[in-house]
Amino acid sequence: MSTGARPRRTVPTQLAALAVGVSEATIRKWASRGKLARYGSPGRAEYDVDELMEIAAERGEAQYREQSES
Repeated sequence: MSTGARPRRTVPTQLAALAVGVSEATIRKWASRGKLARYGSPGRAEYDVDELMEIAAERGEAQYREQSES
């Protein structure tokens, strides 16, 4: 029987940037500012896939609002 907790799925910085459509520098900046949680070891940053998808959805909604207002 499952406890309901599922393992965290993480990806490295390069894939995180591709998933959200931003640069790797932006991913690092978001992590340093607390917008995105950083996992992994000191030499290998990784980011949670679900958290990245939430950010991508927010960015998509903001872009849609901007386009519909113009």
